[in-house]
Amino acid sequence: MEEALLVEELLHEDHGKDYTGDGSVDLKGHPVLKHQTGNWKACFFILGTECCERLAYYGIAKNLVSYLTKNLHEGNVIAARNVTTWQGTCYLTPLIGAILADSYWGKYWTIASFATVYFIGMAVLTISASLPGQSSPSQTLAFFLGLYLIALGAGGIKPCVSSFGADQFDDTDPLERPKKGSFFNWFYFSINTGSLISGTILVYIQDNYGWGLGFGIPTLFMALAIGSFFIGSRIYRFQKPGGSPIIRVCQVIVAAFRKWRVQLPDDESFLYEVPGKNSAIEGSRKLDHTNELRFLDKAAVMTPYDAKSNASDIPSPWRLCTITQVEELKILARMFPIWATSIVFSAVYSQNSSMFLEQGMVLDKRIGSFTIPPASLSTSDVISVLIWVPVYDKILVPFARRFSNKERGFTELQRMGIGLFLSILAMVSAALVEIKRLEIARELDLTHEKVEVPLSILWQIPQYALVGAGEVFTCIGQVEFFYDQSPDAMRSLCTAFALVTGSLGSYLSSLILTLVSYFTTLGGQTGWIPDNLNEGHLDRFFWLIACLSLINLVVYVWCALRYKYKNAA
Repeated sequence: MEEALLVEELLHEDHGKDYTGDGSVDLKGHPVLKHQTGNWKACFFILGTECCERLAYYGIAKNLVSYLTKNLHEGNVIAARNVTTWQGTCYLTPLIGAILADSYWGKYWTIASFATVYFIGMAVLTISASLPGQSSPSQTLAFFLGLYLIALGAGGIKPCVSSFGADQFDDTDPLERPKKGSFFNWFYFSINTGSLISGTILVYIQDNYGWGLGFGIPTLFMALAIGSFFIGSRIYRFQKPGGSPIIRVCQVIVAAFRKWRVQLPDDESFLYEVPGKNSAIEGSRKLDHTNELRFLDKAAVMTPYDAKSNASDIPSPWRLCTITQVEELKILARMFPIWATSIVFSAVYSQNSSMFLEQGMVLDKRIGSFTIPPASLSTSDVISVLIWVPVYDKILVPFARRFSNKERGFTELQRMGIGLFLSILAMVSAALVEIKRLEIARELDLTHEKVEVPLSILWQIPQYALVGAGEVFTCIGQVEFFYDQSPDAMRSLCTAFALVTGSLGSYLSSLILTLVSYFTTLGGQTGWIPDNLNEGHLDRFFWLIACLSLINLVVYVWCALRYKYKNAA
């Protein structure tokens, strides 16, 4: 009898190995077999979706400042501010999509719903740009309506696609787990493949064949993105939403304050946690207790009143929280300094589509008989990414692994720090190019003429390439960090927080532009960034961003050295 039970148990255990161990299910909510779902075969469709969606997004973003200045007749500062504000909104709306994904809809349906809104925005924008009289108030309104529908649609796609792709690899499987790091690298590679096509072919079409066609092609690719996503539905792995993370955070804070007079036990085993392997939060593993922010532990102290209530009913989470729920909030608090120090990098990145572009407009764009659109120079950033991703994944990681003995070669924090340093070099390069450009303008007496300066636009390549290299280290490292370190049931939300740094970076850039414009034009002065850049000092703006980046790097290193990684039970 005992032998029969042992055989049955072994068969059950062996059968369980066929299924994922991270709680993932199929579209109908059934447990999924490893060999039939997920892994790279599912990620193929997700990477295709991301490539097409990013092609659509950058097909608008890359040359947007040119459309605003040439077709809507906006000044340099206003156009740059509108671009960075819109980009900032695109990186702020992911909070909406993330909350819906983690709380109610799940990542799949959130992506599907918001992608539809995105496509409608693309169509509205394309129609407004195709009609004559593009600077009329009604068409300008329609254009900006389309832009901000795109921003709203991006809110459901950005925080969910990368984490949904990473969900296709089982955390509990030692063979699948290392593939997640590689996935994030190739995910970013897909983003920049779409960006490369936008920055070359689409920008050329927009400048030479009209904006209607130039915006219509990205709209078509957005439709392809939606199609690619749905094709893979049967082989995706899905994680169940775990309820509102915002409510859980509030419950911990309220419960802790209600018990502010309660004495903490010396033994952490007296803190409340549900029995068994699984936590009380759907789709989340238990988290080990940590000794940081001990005040929050009071939310998990079981008072006599809680014990009496627990004996007869499920305790109210507004009075008593589990250790895992408390640790979720602690993780968010630990990640906050790392999150905050990523904002300045995003301000540097936003220069790609604003001040770098305006600088390129007053450089010599001719290479023989061919004229390079200024927005096409941003492809140097993209090419840099496309080169660095395989170099990092196939060369640097294996090399670093020999010395660090870490699965991914570098820690996420080390990777991000390298990128922050490269962003400083990018701004220094931009400043040096501008110093040389202004020097030539003075020598040729072009200071008061709104014309190009005979300095090749190709001198911008190093600054774009350095930003691209910085992205491979900081941006990918950041997404990887927030996915790995976030609580299981908050991954979309934490990915959204990573994206919000892009939003705040764009807003920071807009704020700096506004302050620079105000203070440098006091007393009737020309200012650093006038409409005629030959009269200004754009180099000083670049030096200002470089100094802020250096200060930010010092703060980041201090925070990173004190960060403690999470430990799932």
